[in-house]
Amino acid sequence: QVQVVESGGGLVQAGGSLRLSCTASRITFRYVAMGWFRQAPGKEREFVAGINWSGALTYYGDFAEGRFTLSRDDVNVNLVYLQMNNLSPDDTAVYYCVAGRLLSRALDEWPFWGQGTQVTVSS
Repeated sequence: QVQVVESGGGLVQAGGSLRLSCTASRITFRYVAMGWFRQAPGKEREFVAGINWSGALTYYGDFAEGRFTLSRDDVNVNLVYLQMNNLSPDDTAVYYCVAGRLLSRALDEWPFWGQGTQVTVSS
């Protein structure tokens, strides 16, 4: 069974930065796309960012463009980093890492999910 594990959440002040990490293990297929979704209290889960298996293609949610950067580790291709800059209280949410065969903005295209990590941005 594929395992997806996130780390790096926490509390940060508005305008600050945070880096989330995510590792996918026990992968049974060769090429793995990875990404992030988030869910704030009372809101639907939304797409944050995704990266294809090679790292050559990345997608971002509109709110993430220019502030968030998703990248793959140079050594472990199943380890990704989500660098989040200029955070605001609106970014407060549980952030979920996902893994799958194809890069997609659609929630139901990702079969493997982590447990989530809390990001809280104080004003």
